[in-house]
Amino acid sequence: DCTVIIWNAQVGLQVGETLKGHTDRVTSVAYSTDGQYVVSGSADKTVRIWNAQTNLQVGESLKGHTDIVTSVAYSPDGQYIVSGSRDTTVRIWNAQSGLQVGETLKGHTQCVTSVAYSPDGQFVVSGSYDRTVRIWNAQTGLQIEKILQGHGGYVTSVAYSPDGQYVVSGGLTPNSSHRGIAPTMIIWNAQSYLRGEEPFQSHTNRVTSVAFSPDGQYVVSGSQDKTVRIWAAQTGLQVGKPLEGHTYSVTSVAYSPDGQYVVSGSEDDTVRIWNTQTGQQAGKPLKGHTYCVTSVAYSPDGQYVVSGSWDKTVRIWNAQTGLQVEKLKGHRKKVASVAYSPDGQYVVSGSYDKTVQIWNAQTGLQVGQPLKGHTDEVTAVAYSPDGQYVVSGSNDKTIRIWNAHTGLQTKESLNGHTYGVCSVAYSPNGQYVVSGSSGGSVRVWNTQTGLQVGEPLQGHTDWVTSVAYSSDGHHVVSGSCDSTIRIWSTQRSGHGHDPSPSVYTPPSGAILPYSYHIPLPPGISLGHIDNRGWLCSQDGELILWLPPWIRGGFRDKFQIYTIPADAVNSALTVDWSNFAYGMKWTDCWDSTCIAMSNSK
Repeated sequence: DCTVIIWNAQVGLQVGETLKGHTDRVTSVAYSTDGQYVVSGSADKTVRIWNAQTNLQVGESLKGHTDIVTSVAYSPDGQYIVSGSRDTTVRIWNAQSGLQVGETLKGHTQCVTSVAYSPDGQFVVSGSYDRTVRIWNAQTGLQIEKILQGHGGYVTSVAYSPDGQYVVSGGLTPNSSHRGIAPTMIIWNAQSYLRGEEPFQSHTNRVTSVAFSPDGQYVVSGSQDKTVRIWAAQTGLQVGKPLEGHTYSVTSVAYSPDGQYVVSGSEDDTVRIWNTQTGQQAGKPLKGHTYCVTSVAYSPDGQYVVSGSWDKTVRIWNAQTGLQVEKLKGHRKKVASVAYSPDGQYVVSGSYDKTVQIWNAQTGLQVGQPLKGHTDEVTAVAYSPDGQYVVSGSNDKTIRIWNAHTGLQTKESLNGHTYGVCSVAYSPNGQYVVSGSSGGSVRVWNTQTGLQVGEPLQGHTDWVTSVAYSSDGHHVVSGSCDSTIRIWSTQRSGHGHDPSPSVYTPPSGAILPYSYHIPLPPGISLGHIDNRGWLCSQDGELILWLPPWIRGGFRDKFQIYTIPADAVNSALTVDWSNFAYGMKWTDCWDSTCIAMSNSK
């Protein structure tokens, strides 16, 4: 209505007369630091200053913009005003004289949506529809060389942190998982840009594995983008450059007990060890597996590394020399997950043969009989902190806890997931288990009662491939095929209530205190392949049956959208981006498939 109104924040009543003068809608208002003045920007292309005590306009309107003024802000000392406009420019004004200071700040190529001063008044930050965030020297009017790029859509808001170290920007980013637009926030290290440092980019593909460092200060992640990355758990900023060397997707990562090294496994059939201080690979790749390495873990003393593979074997390596120590054979199908017991005497493995097996880490011999009970592939295993129990997750949607000595299941299966379980981990005190599923949810379970604690932790939009507790049990980290890493606090209200989420989002790698979930459009749902080979919609409707020799060609983690016949022009859409075909047949070749075909 072209007016500005001042309100009493305590009682909600209007203070004084309405501030009138603008001839078109008012788009932005801000107080001076001392509260004596108010500045406003308007679609009438002007900026106006008002006395907050008398409600009268101070001086003439500030004119210069050639289109709508979208954002205004005072400098910390109250001497200057910055304004952004749809004319793609930023202007700085002397608040006393009303005159423009210096040249117009030009660089944005579309509407400037938001402007803000740094706490020391030395810099101005601006966001724009051109998807960029720019920092300007408020004295010279020159743009800092590095443009902050990361938003996939409009940047709608910018602000400095109170210490001036960081800039936060909000905007809209296309969301490929949901074929829509997702609200996102990115936190930038403003100081690194002022020093001319290159920003570190985050994962560009699905996150497959995450783990906390022993001291809880860092998080390591592996991704289908072939890299391993280390992050500061408190700030969400990437530490150093990506650890590069793998030639195919990284499937699993783990820290050494002293935090000095990280081990990674990959679809390139190798295991690699990295020095976390230098970011360099320690020694040569550990070679021996003949198929994708799916899981890796350090022994408690840091002397050995265990790995599981689609070649159906579990292997133990000397972490110092890189030599293979043991080759554990027994599983009839792919090994999906491995873990050491707390005392380092045993190794547990889970397999697509639906069993869990415990091995003597010294002799390489199987201990007792396979643990049977799951009705579908076992995808994840972990030892309890005291070594008395083993937890397993499966594509049968259940979690089971086993007595590690007797091999017996201790209680009823933990039921609740509506999709296959992809990952499991024990809390440091052994009282809780956290699990992630292909439905995108994270759940916490009480190991004594077998009951789910609170509501599922929602936020991921794709498979949750990895979960882990911090060493103090105060946080849970989860990695997902949606390319994000989320940290959940278990302390906000205790385990009896929903943990609060944070999220790392590409491409900035920033940590956010909250995240958004954008629902799928009506009629569209996530699909999955059940244990009989049927491609099913979310509600269980059978869409397409895949023969056994075709199912093997699918990678384990992929995204499918199913659209019922009465929706979206009666179309059926399947994402085949990870399907191996044509000359790519070698990516999924399995001799058992050939044998099966020959026997027909």
